[in-house]
Amino acid sequence: MLYNALIRTHHITSRKKVAALKRAADAHKCHVLLRSGGCPGIMYVEGSDKSSVDEWVNVVRKLRYKDFQLVTRPGAVEGEGVDGEKSRSPDAGVDVGLAEVDSVREFGHRMEERGVWKWWRKGMGYQP
Repeated sequence: MLYNALIRTHHITSRKKVAALKRAADAHKCHVLLRSGGCPGIMYVEGSDKSSVDEWVNVVRKLRYKDFQLVTRPGAVEGEGVDGEKSRSPDAGVDVGLAEVDSVREFGHRMEERGVWKWWRKGMGYQP
Protein backbone atom coordinates (compact mmCIF):
# COMPACT_ATOMS: atom_id res chain seq x y z
CA MET A 1 0.00 0.00 0.00
CA LEU A 2 1.17 3.54 -0.75
CA TYR A 3 0.78 6.66 1.40
CA ASN A 4 1.04 10.30 0.42
CA ALA A 5 0.77 13.87 1.71
CA LEU A 6 0.60 17.36 0.22
CA ILE A 7 2.25 20.50 1.60
CA ARG A 8 1.87 24.09 0.43
CA THR A 9 4.30 26.86 1.38
CA HIS A 10 4.83 30.47 0.38
CA HIS A 11 7.80 29.56 -1.83
CA ILE A 12 10.68 27.11 -2.19
CA THR A 13 13.89 28.88 -3.17
CA SER A 14 16.64 27.83 -0.73
CA ARG A 15 18.95 25.29 -2.37
CA LYS A 16 20.22 24.25 1.09
CA LYS A 17 16.68 23.35 2.15
CA VAL A 18 16.05 21.51 -1.14
CA ALA A 19 19.25 19.51 -0.53
CA ALA A 20 17.96 18.63 2.97
CA LEU A 21 14.62 17.53 1.45
CA LYS A 22 16.47 15.33 -1.05
CA ARG A 23 18.53 13.70 1.71
CA ALA A 24 15.34 13.10 3.72
CA ALA A 25 13.59 11.57 0.69
CA ASP A 26 16.49 9.17 0.21
CA ALA A 27 16.77 8.37 3.93
CA HIS A 28 13.04 7.69 4.35
CA LYS A 29 12.69 5.96 0.95
CA CYS A 30 10.07 8.41 -0.34
CA HIS A 31 9.26 9.90 -3.72
CA VAL A 32 9.09 13.71 -3.49
CA LEU A 33 7.95 16.23 -6.08
CA LEU A 34 8.60 19.95 -5.51
CA ARG A 35 7.27 23.01 -7.26
CA SER A 36 10.16 25.36 -6.56
CA GLY A 37 11.35 28.77 -7.64
CA GLY A 38 8.31 30.90 -6.85
CA CYS A 39 4.91 31.17 -5.26
CA PRO A 40 3.29 28.87 -4.32
CA GLY A 41 5.72 26.24 -3.15
CA ILE A 42 4.17 22.78 -3.39
CA MET A 43 5.51 19.50 -2.03
CA TYR A 44 4.11 16.04 -2.75
CA VAL A 45 5.48 13.04 -0.89
CA GLU A 46 4.70 9.38 -1.45
CA GLY A 47 6.01 6.37 0.41
CA SER A 48 5.37 2.68 0.90
CA ASP A 49 4.57 3.10 4.59
CA LYS A 50 2.86 5.82 6.59
CA SER A 51 5.72 6.27 9.05
CA SER A 52 8.21 7.19 6.30
CA VAL A 53 5.80 9.82 4.94
CA ASP A 54 5.21 11.15 8.47
CA GLU A 55 8.96 11.35 9.10
CA TRP A 56 9.56 13.22 5.82
CA VAL A 57 6.78 15.71 6.69
CA ASN A 58 8.45 16.27 10.07
CA VAL A 59 11.72 17.14 8.31
CA VAL A 60 9.83 19.78 6.31
CA ARG A 61 8.28 21.19 9.52
CA LYS A 62 11.72 21.55 11.10
CA LEU A 63 12.96 23.56 8.09
CA ARG A 64 10.44 26.26 9.07
CA TYR A 65 9.09 27.17 5.65
CA LYS A 66 7.11 30.41 5.49
CA ASP A 67 3.35 29.77 5.48
CA PHE A 68 3.74 25.97 5.94
CA GLN A 69 0.38 24.25 5.37
CA LEU A 70 -0.08 20.49 5.54
CA VAL A 71 -3.10 20.59 3.23
CA THR A 72 -3.48 16.82 3.01
CA ARG A 73 -2.27 14.79 5.97
CA PRO A 74 -0.39 11.53 5.38
CA GLY A 75 -2.86 8.86 4.35
CA ALA A 76 -3.42 5.99 1.94
CA VAL A 77 -3.17 6.91 -1.74
CA GLU A 78 -6.60 7.33 -3.27
CA GLY A 79 -5.83 6.37 -6.86
CA GLU A 80 -8.13 7.42 -9.65
CA GLY A 81 -8.48 6.41 -13.21
CA VAL A 82 -10.93 5.78 -15.98
CA ASP A 83 -14.34 4.70 -14.63
CA GLY A 84 -13.05 4.78 -11.05
CA GLU A 85 -10.35 2.19 -11.64
CA LYS A 86 -7.02 2.86 -10.03
CA SER A 87 -4.53 4.00 -12.63
CA ARG A 88 -1.61 2.52 -10.67
CA SER A 89 -1.40 -0.49 -8.47
CA PRO A 90 -0.97 0.43 -4.80
CA ASP A 91 1.65 -2.32 -4.65
CA ALA A 92 3.62 -0.83 -7.55
CA GLY A 93 6.32 0.55 -5.26
CA VAL A 94 7.87 3.97 -4.95
CA ASP A 95 10.52 5.57 -7.14
CA VAL A 96 12.68 6.96 -4.33
CA GLY A 97 14.18 10.42 -4.73
CA LEU A 98 13.32 14.05 -5.33
CA ALA A 99 12.19 15.75 -8.53
CA GLU A 100 11.56 19.46 -9.13
CA VAL A 101 9.31 21.31 -11.55
CA ASP A 102 9.09 25.04 -12.27
CA SER A 103 5.36 25.47 -12.82
CA VAL A 104 2.07 24.54 -11.19
CA ARG A 105 0.93 23.29 -14.59
CA GLU A 106 3.81 20.80 -14.80
CA PHE A 107 3.16 19.78 -11.17
CA GLY A 108 -0.47 19.06 -12.08
CA HIS A 109 0.66 17.03 -15.08
CA ARG A 110 2.89 14.91 -12.81
CA MET A 111 -0.01 14.41 -10.39
CA GLU A 112 -2.15 13.21 -13.28
CA GLU A 113 0.61 10.75 -14.30
CA ARG A 114 0.69 9.39 -10.73
CA GLY A 115 -3.09 8.97 -10.71
CA VAL A 116 -3.81 11.50 -7.97
CA TRP A 117 -4.83 14.57 -10.01
CA LYS A 118 -8.34 14.97 -8.54
CA TRP A 119 -7.00 14.40 -5.02
CA TRP A 120 -4.32 17.07 -5.65
CA ARG A 121 -6.81 19.58 -7.09
CA LYS A 122 -9.06 19.12 -4.04
CA GLY A 123 -6.11 19.53 -1.66
CA MET A 124 -5.00 22.72 -3.42
CA GLY A 125 -8.52 24.14 -3.18
CA TYR A 126 -9.10 24.17 -6.96
CA GLN A 127 -12.27 22.10 -6.67
CA PRO A 128 -14.70 21.38 -3.82
